[in-house]
Amino acid sequence: MAEPAAIRRLIAPRSIALIGAGAWTDAVAAGCTAIGFGGTIWRVHPSKPSTASRTYYRSVDALPGPPDAAFLAVPNHEAPAVAAALARRGAGGFVCFSSGFSETGTDQGALLTRELEKSADALPFFGPNCYGFVNYFDRVAMMPDQVVGATPERGVALICQSGTIALTLMFNDRSLPIGYLFTVGNQTRIAVEDLIDILCDDPRVSAFGLYLEGIRDPRRFAEAAARARAVGKPIAVIKSGRTAAAARTAHSHTGALAGADAIFDAFCRQAGLARCETLGTLCETLKVFHAGGPIGGGKVLVMGASGGDMAMTADVARDLALDFAPIPAPQAAVLHGLLGDRVTVANPFDIHTYLWFDPPALRKVFAAVLDSGYDAAGFMLDCPPDGEADTAAFDAVIDVFIESARGAATRAALIASLPETLGARIRARCQSGGVVPLQGQREALEALALAGAVGQAWRGGLAPEPLWPARSPAEAGLRTRTWTEYEGKAALAQFGVAVPRSVLAAPSAAAGAAASLGFPVVIKAVGSQLEHKTELGAVVLGINNAAYAAAAAERLGALSQSLLVEEMIADGVAEMLIGVIVDPQFGQVLVLGAGGVLAELMADTVSLLPPWTAESIEAGLRRLRIWRLLEGLRGKPAADIGALVGAAIGIAHYAAAHRDRLVEMDVNPLIVRPAGCGAQAVDALIRLTEE
Repeated sequence: MAEPAAIRRLIAPRSIALIGAGAWTDAVAAGCTAIGFGGTIWRVHPSKPSTASRTYYRSVDALPGPPDAAFLAVPNHEAPAVAAALARRGAGGFVCFSSGFSETGTDQGALLTRELEKSADALPFFGPNCYGFVNYFDRVAMMPDQVVGATPERGVALICQSGTIALTLMFNDRSLPIGYLFTVGNQTRIAVEDLIDILCDDPRVSAFGLYLEGIRDPRRFAEAAARARAVGKPIAVIKSGRTAAAARTAHSHTGALAGADAIFDAFCRQAGLARCETLGTLCETLKVFHAGGPIGGGKVLVMGASGGDMAMTADVARDLALDFAPIPAPQAAVLHGLLGDRVTVANPFDIHTYLWFDPPALRKVFAAVLDSGYDAAGFMLDCPPDGEADTAAFDAVIDVFIESARGAATRAALIASLPETLGARIRARCQSGGVVPLQGQREALEALALAGAVGQAWRGGLAPEPLWPARSPAEAGLRTRTWTEYEGKAALAQFGVAVPRSVLAAPSAAAGAAASLGFPVVIKAVGSQLEHKTELGAVVLGINNAAYAAAAAERLGALSQSLLVEEMIADGVAEMLIGVIVDPQFGQVLVLGAGGVLAELMADTVSLLPPWTAESIEAGLRRLRIWRLLEGLRGKPAADIGALVGAAIGIAHYAAAHRDRLVEMDVNPLIVRPAGCGAQAVDALIRLTEE
């Protein structure tokens, strides 16, 4: 990472050198003019003739002084020499627009990247293969394209790994106040996490919006996200690659189920980042953040003068983490008195149009709603286009809503069903009055849900504390050993994980061991190569007499000369999976889910990053579909939740204690018995590195 002071000089320059091809550098100069850049611009080209209005310097060395920032639009093989010249002159840094570096995946591209890094010395730079940046606050445009947008007093910082996505966000018609717009290209010297860290100190930045394709330094990214949270600047993020399979060879069910995308989701949930699906939702979420940060939670009310809008709201929000709680009785009574028997006081709330032209009464309706203890209240209204219709009646109602929202504890939003039915004039009116203008019904509801989830995560206080091994097995050149089930369960028992009573026996002694334990028993073939015993026919269940035990032992003896004879747990409420994998980006991850032979078919799992506490583990379990079974379904007994949580904590403690050696572990199934009866690990797979 470059020094923060050097990066600040680069992103807020007073002198700029445009180096190379005319069309691209001309576009940068035009962008600076459009945004009102007041500093000095120098042109550098080896052969272009100077004119009366424009001077071209033949090289960086010929410039009148060291530029604070430079834009490189030169052939890629020339970029290292230009970077070296900038470093000699004491420049502030540069944008490397040139491509053909490490993004090509070729040896030549990687070599060019190394040459660029070496030549630049300590200079900060964006890219290579980078579209540059726009600093609206300080009126600087280092981007070879059209630049649009106003200069806000406060605004969001957008950081993108795609130039096209950055332009799309710049061109938005959603009144999103943009203070910075960065593209980072290959992130060779300046990465997303560097910019977050530095801009946390800029009081003009209200929130961060990210478009990510990959994270260069997960540790620094996690630290930067924690710092943004600490200074009250929320982050909304889109990360591509949701459908990509995890790049790991998984021996366990846990490894197969916990893909890299699920782990990034877990990081966002725990760190308090709003992970968005679309650019529209990213913009709307950032508008909520800009207007006052995250909201307190997901308890919302939506009202409007249309039964159709309210019915659609309920349908559209059905899979979102929003709580449409009933209106409290005192406020419901006030509303009933104002609106009469023809209006049903509910949430979503169709207020009809009886009071549309009665501002004092309408003000009382809005005031009652905004005093009902919701985290956010939205008023749905789609307006006719300015200049094509008389908007006076709409304006009057919106003004009453804005006036009613002033000073209210509940965050207020004006929601349009369609993005285009909330024009720029009304959006500005709302923003100046403290109401968030949200465009598009689904996007608005997603934004409220995400902002509420971030608020809950911040209030919970447990930011992730990743556990990384000192080095990966591949880096260390270590081999991996898979422990036998007997060894694995014995190790976990040392950390408080309950396991069935068992005896390790030769096939000839298995029947006697079964009789000593007491029937019914389970007999399993044991060996480090027998990772998935069910698929291999290496397990015999429900053995209830000595003859059956002897026959089972004889058959299993063909698979292994070491058999595990153990008591059979017959009163299980549910079979669970609890495992730990080591993610290449975020370290150890605890995975909880439905277990047994159907684990991968059901794929009912949650992933949790440290710290692992009883509270966080139970909250994770409650997100599973199988939670209903654990609670007691249709007269069935409830499971021993305390024992299940305790087993998960024991497994997590084992993983943390072995973080420099653990490759993966998988307890599947862990049988949860009725409340008060405990939970026992009946199979375990542990893989550790060895010197």
